[in-house]
Amino acid sequence: MAKGSVRKKGKKWYYRFYVRDEQGRSVQKEFAGTENKRETERLLRKAMGEYETGKITGISGEITLAVLLDLWVEEELKPGTVSNGTLMTYQTVVRRIQRHPISAQKLNRLREEQLQEYLDLLSIGGTNPDGTPVKALSPGYFQIFWSVFQHAFRFAVFPKRLLPCNYMQYVTAHRRKEPPQLFTRDSSGLPEHITHAQFLELTDLLRRKRNAALLPIQISYYTGLRLGEVCGLTWEDIHLEEQYLTVRRSMRYNSLRRQMEMGLPKRNSARTVDFCDTLAEILRKERESRCQEPLSAGKIRNYYVKTSEKNRFYYDVHSFSGDFSPPQDFQLLSLVCLRSDGSYESPNTIELMCRAVRKQIPGLENFHFHMLRHTFTTNLLSAGAAPKEVQELLGHADIQTTLNIYAHASRESKRASAKLLDHFF
Repeated sequence: MAKGSVRKKGKKWYYRFYVRDEQGRSVQKEFAGTENKRETERLLRKAMGEYETGKITGISGEITLAVLLDLWVEEELKPGTVSNGTLMTYQTVVRRIQRHPISAQKLNRLREEQLQEYLDLLSIGGTNPDGTPVKALSPGYFQIFWSVFQHAFRFAVFPKRLLPCNYMQYVTAHRRKEPPQLFTRDSSGLPEHITHAQFLELTDLLRRKRNAALLPIQISYYTGLRLGEVCGLTWEDIHLEEQYLTVRRSMRYNSLRRQMEMGLPKRNSARTVDFCDTLAEILRKERESRCQEPLSAGKIRNYYVKTSEKNRFYYDVHSFSGDFSPPQDFQLLSLVCLRSDGSYESPNTIELMCRAVRKQIPGLENFHFHMLRHTFTTNLLSAGAAPKEVQELLGHADIQTTLNIYAHASRESKRASAKLLDHFF
């Protein structure tokens, strides 16, 4: 029978008992209890009972937080049901955690206070152990870190049985509290949409420069498609006669695999998007110009190939010269958005263009590609489109998301509504 005891440190009681590690040595494990001695003794008895029945392996002294995160990714996250894009996001966060000194801490010495301190650093900001400043993460990005810790420590309790309890149950997600600005001007930033005049100025600039980002910009402005969805469009997805397109996939660069790949769009479901006569004419001219181009041996062609890893499938995108014969399992891609040499237009390249035009067009100092999606939403709702229909065109899971974008970007509409009283009186 394992021997154990409790002791008080500060306001909290801790319990500890001896276990056998992988080498058969007797080592002492200590865990945080509560501020109540009797409750902590109950936790001690429960932990020793679980150890005796084999529910705790007793090897957490040999495993660091970094190793635990790797185990969680390889044994639970990768074989799981999350999308490839979500997997990449989680893996990127895990790598960032592993660059912090807390990741070198062994599980049997890790304390809730250390987890709280690190997560507060992420959510509120502060200073790293090496003295470098840390800015607070956005609430959405911080939530990913929080989710990683929650899932990894639950995984450590079961099925790995490395810990008797989930340390994260004692950690609180804090938020930075900003003081109210009672006497300062509103400086919330530039509007999250662009005017039609700015759109025309932007497209004129790209047309003069013969920039391949022109067509993706036009498609998103008239359909509200996300950047990856635009880059993943093929001519098979576009129906010019009926004037609609189908969003089936999204293109993205997987920084961990160092590979451009196709994946499911957000919400993991296809959707149909109708488009106007203006975009129909743009796409018709683009397709006609492609058909008139002479076939050249040096012209680049794009392909996709299906690969698998840990029961997870990827659709990798590759470009080859026209005179190159790809392997048999490579399938030709008839992408809509291409560069002048025939290679695919990547999301990263378009993002670089968006940064460049900020300095060239007055009023677009805060421009980014997703602003076109917000503009599409605002234009439709301002013109009287039904919110439910706009939600379906955008692929939003919740109609409130659609309305929030409109409320954030419709400054002119609010001003016009306020002036209705002038006509009344």
